[in-house]
Amino acid sequence: MAATWLRSLCRFHVITVTFSSEQCRVFIDAIYGSPMTGTSLLAALKAFDATARAGSMTAAARALGLQQPTLSAHIQRLEQTHGVELFRRRGRRLELTDFGRALLDHTRRVFSAEEDAHALLLAAQNRYAGRLVVHAIGPYNLVPILRVYARRHPKVSLVVRVGDSRTIATRILDHQGDVGLVLNPLDDPALECVEHRRQPLVVFAAADHPLAGRASVCMADLHQQPFVIREEGSTTRRVFEEAMRHRGLGLRVAIEMGSREAVREAVAQGMGLGVVAAPAYVHDARLAQLPLIDGGMATHVHLICRRERRPSPLVSAFFEIAAELREADHQASLS
Repeated sequence: MAATWLRSLCRFHVITVTFSSEQCRVFIDAIYGSPMTGTSLLAALKAFDATARAGSMTAAARALGLQQPTLSAHIQRLEQTHGVELFRRRGRRLELTDFGRALLDHTRRVFSAEEDAHALLLAAQNRYAGRLVVHAIGPYNLVPILRVYARRHPKVSLVVRVGDSRTIATRILDHQGDVGLVLNPLDDPALECVEHRRQPLVVFAAADHPLAGRASVCMADLHQQPFVIREEGSTTRRVFEEAMRHRGLGLRVAIEMGSREAVREAVAQGMGLGVVAAPAYVHDARLAQLPLIDGGMATHVHLICRRERRPSPLVSAFFEIAAELREADHQASLS
């Protein structure tokens, strides 16, 4: 009987057929029927959600394990059935319409809950797995957390994106990430916000600058000194400007730079003094940190996530590790 079954199996051949998005739509209609309900609506919403997050149908289809025409057909049927426009094409990227953004807020809640439920089931077996997207202002406070996280939960895929605090908050609120590291607290009822670390500001100069050789420097010594500083909107810049203004001192901006690396290089080449958060100060033989005795300036790093996502196992594990590292730093400061 086994031989008969094998001979029968050998008569079959695997044939790969490529369908257009319209053919896929007709095929989907034939399977699910019309109007869209139940399974067909869920599949279409999942296709929309993945496309909105990825920004392209190609990436979304890859993430869902679908052929692109199939995914496109799902979205097309969703738009045609309900008479809505979900995306506008901008070059090679897709941009959400206002209605699309409103729908995404709902689909993210649904599918984030599905992902959290799956993560919770895995966590119950001590098998943390999934994908955690972290948006951060920089690597300095983030990498220590990620190092521990990756060691404890090797099956979790970690994705890091860098931006300013305002952009990070927007992305977390728009369900484009799970956790954010921002400067200073955010007052939004939709966000969970936890202070992580205080970052003193340091002022630095080229090694051959006259102030670099002094045993101590006062804020008054910085009056009208040329500074290489970050662009408007930088929290570090805002805190430093407020400290100078509070003391009645003038801040002379010689040049604005768009990154810490650019500021550091310009200062090293004698274009002015610089100011940066202590964790971001990179030791360089060409630079000297000024011994400022009356600064007291600092920024504060905070962890944020959407409030309803805080109990999620992957998000919760991130916050727990950050708390452990804070406690370890506190104990070290006492010893």
